[in-house]
Amino acid sequence: MDEGNGLAQQFENSRGRLRGVAYGMLGSPSQADDAVQETWLRFSRSDAGNIQNLGGWLTTVVARVCLDMLRLRTARAEESLETQPASVTSQPTTRDPEQEILLADSVGVALLVVLDRLSPAERLAFVLHDVFAVPFDEIAAILDRTPEAVRQLASRARRRVQAKESDATANLSEQRRVVDAFLTALRSRDFEGLVAVLDPDVLVRIDEAAARPGAPREIRGARNWAQGAVSFSQMVRFAQAGLVDGSVGIVFAPDGKLSRVLRFTIANGKIFHADIIGEPARLRELELAVL
Repeated sequence: MDEGNGLAQQFENSRGRLRGVAYGMLGSPSQADDAVQETWLRFSRSDAGNIQNLGGWLTTVVARVCLDMLRLRTARAEESLETQPASVTSQPTTRDPEQEILLADSVGVALLVVLDRLSPAERLAFVLHDVFAVPFDEIAAILDRTPEAVRQLASRARRRVQAKESDATANLSEQRRVVDAFLTALRSRDFEGLVAVLDPDVLVRIDEAAARPGAPREIRGARNWAQGAVSFSQMVRFAQAGLVDGSVGIVFAPDGKLSRVLRFTIANGKIFHADIIGEPARLRELELAVL
């Protein structure tokens, strides 16, 4: 019993860092918790007494767990796009505001949006090295690559992150122009008009309450989302542009009752990330204002 308690205490001492690493890799508090739990299971089954560097060992394990989850997520997203091209998707989360703030502080919300554009290997190399200062040789062991190859992965990811971050804060008038163009195209069922205001690699997530039953909750690509969005154009009569957490988005409120919110990230005159939110708890957390 004492040994078990000792293992548990050692793990708890590292839980905060592990959850930060997992959140940076996965961008989802619930999935981060899943990754940390899997790391605990592996730790509890290990020969803990022979682990020389516990912090490094746990970081390596949680990173490998996250890498597997990212690869599976990517494979499922590709399969979903092939089988259900008209679906709009996202990943459900159950939010604890305090935990969300702590995690966001450790990684940065804007950075998480950009990280979604990286491959799993690029994301792991960048997050572990640039955010959590893990040496390249340790990351190389996780990815089964040379330290130099990992250094190049991180460098490529860093350039992409810096390029996107510099464009990630379009002013409100530009955001309003883009969102108005999106609404106009949606109202007229103008497929090409929708594609024109979307980044070619746009990432869209829709939570469980707003998703169609059985549909995947993540979609990538302008034409894929435009095709699905047109099929929902009958709802646009309930839509209006509004401020969502300080940025221009779309609010759906049939009969004055808030039912759905589209939260956008806009850069270079295009929508490159969108969250479609319908869960009541998440809607209550949003800061909304009429333009």
